[in-house]
Amino acid sequence: MTAPGGRDLTYPEVGASLGALPSGYRHMRIERVLGSGDVVFDTAAARLFEWDMHRAAGLRVPRNTPAPAVGVDVRLEAGIGPVRFPAWCRVVAVVDTADRRGFTYGTLAGHPEIGEETFLVERAPDGRVVGRVVAFSRPGRWFTALAGPIAPVLQKHIAGRYLEALTG
Repeated sequence: MTAPGGRDLTYPEVGASLGALPSGYRHMRIERVLGSGDVVFDTAAARLFEWDMHRAAGLRVPRNTPAPAVGVDVRLEAGIGPVRFPAWCRVVAVVDTADRRGFTYGTLAGHPEIGEETFLVERAPDGRVVGRVVAFSRPGRWFTALAGPIAPVLQKHIAGRYLEALTG
């Protein structure tokens, strides 16, 4: 799925949420132990790569959206009731190892925020499975700038819902 109008990424620090977070943005890191064992890991990774995590957190993701892969554009819709805001993102990195799966997407022009978010499911040597969300962002539209200090609270709340959704 391609974002309409040939939208571009809105920030230059592509991939930075996988390492040192850049200055000039709000930073968020949240993690949760999801359980332990192969079934928990496989279930969480599947929910992540099928966009079920986003849907369970209250975002709309079209059913025909491809699995995350570098270059895939995704239209997320956030809002309350009939008032919805489209939020286009592009997958900029995918992590796919035996014990670590996830992806990173960045905001495209018109998104309410400017920045990037990484979603990871990791299996520790002791079998524990941890879900992580790491992000850097700043307001990208007038209404998110107007939200001021409420925006990071909402972002952290949604990230918590993402992690809850990984266990099904």
